[in-house]
This record gives sequence, structure tokens and C-alpha cells, in this order.
Amino acid sequence: MKHIEATMAGTVLNFLVQEGDNVKAGDTVALLESMKMEIPIESNVDGVVSEIKAGSGDFVNEGDVLIVLA
Repeated sequence: MKHIEATMAGTVLNFLVQEGDNVKAGDTVALLESMKMEIPIESNVDGVVSEIKAGSGDFVNEGDVLIVLA
């Protein structure tokens, strides 16, 4: 299993993918808010979204797994 992690601590604004969606490396899959800035989270690998591990409004730390890819 591959996964996409938060690149910094912040609040999840929203996810731009749903379970079952195909993603390619470089696709923006989520947005975080940190220090009043929107931070795009990009996939680093190709895959299919099998699980979203956080919800909109959740606080996440750097390195937390946001999305699991199959």
C-alpha cells in the first residue's frame, strides 16, 4: 500500500478526491490550511484511493497519513 502524508501541520480544508478515484503523481488531492495559507497536498505516486484517513476540519501533523492508495 502507498500513502499520501501531510507535508506540514494544519487543518484539512477539503479533499479533492474520493475513495475509488484514480490519481497520478503530481495531482493535487487535498488542501490544508496552515498559518492562514492554503497548502496543496499532491500525490507522489499513481494509484487508486482506497481510504481517506482524515476529515474536513481535522487537525493533522506533518507526516500524518491522509490518503491510502492501492
